[in-house]
Amino acid sequence: MAKHSFGLKKRMVLAYESGEGGYAFLSKKYNVSRIMIRKWVAAYKEFGDEGLRRSRQNETYSFEFKLHVVELYLSTEVSYQELALTVGMNNPPLITKWVNDFRIAGPDALRPKRKGRRRKMDKPKEIARDVPDSLKDNNEYIKQLEDELLKLKIENAYLKELRRLRLEGTPQNKKRESSTASEDHSN
Repeated sequence: MAKHSFGLKKRMVLAYESGEGGYAFLSKKYNVSRIMIRKWVAAYKEFGDEGLRRSRQNETYSFEFKLHVVELYLSTEVSYQELALTVGMNNPPLITKWVNDFRIAGPDALRPKRKGRRRKMDKPKEIARDVPDSLKDNNEYIKQLEDELLKLKIENAYLKELRRLRLEGTPQNKKRESSTASEDHSN
């Protein structure tokens, strides 16, 4: 059972929207954290009642969608919550998992995985008469190179953004440069 019922969530959201009180007031009144109330209000504004209901369906997302969301997160400065709302999801922890998996294992971590147990006995392999083995190997190699290229593009975009952010904070860097420059001249 969910910790907070749909009715309680809806009551808090409607109380907030009607001006009964702010996050802090409602937090004390209903004994729920301010952060949770803020998330529920945002989800309600974006998705309506469905944003407050607990989904019983496991949605599956394509590899391309997952990769797009990870790229968006790494190249912009939005929170997981904001990003989830903009792409039409109501599950920010799932985006967190995708980003962490991507950072650890690269794009392959976002590909769909086979479900179920392994078979004890292998079926006899079907002979692929249409495609020679050398082409199969080439296709796998090309796929591997494309994945590596994609990972490098994302890393490049991330580093460019990081560099841009560092350059925006130049007043602090100028102080350091001037002190290091004076040290260099003293030698």
